[in-house]
Amino acid sequence: MRIQAIVEEFDWDEGNIAKNLKLHKVTTKEAEEVFFDDKKREYPDPTHSEKEARKIIVGITKKGRILFIVFTIRRNRIRIISARDLNKRREADLYEKAT
Repeated sequence: MRIQAIVEEFDWDEGNIAKNLKLHKVTTKEAEEVFFDDKKREYPDPTHSEKEARKIIVGITKKGRILFIVFTIRRNRIRIISARDLNKRREADLYEKAT
């Protein structure tokens, strides 16, 4: 499924913007770039999907960072919950699939 085909725009929570910037040095613009990466990979996130369906996307930004993003779709908008650098040691299989 192509995310862009069902989504009109991004939706950000102010708390998540601050958290991603402070803890992970990821801006909203850089996180959004991952969704337009031709090599991105999308995975289900059943562990964190009790209240709403969440997904994980892994992709490369224009700066060459490989980001691990948790998101959901709300009212035809991508709601980014968390954005951080991929942990190459723990998530190596996701990294290899994204490059």
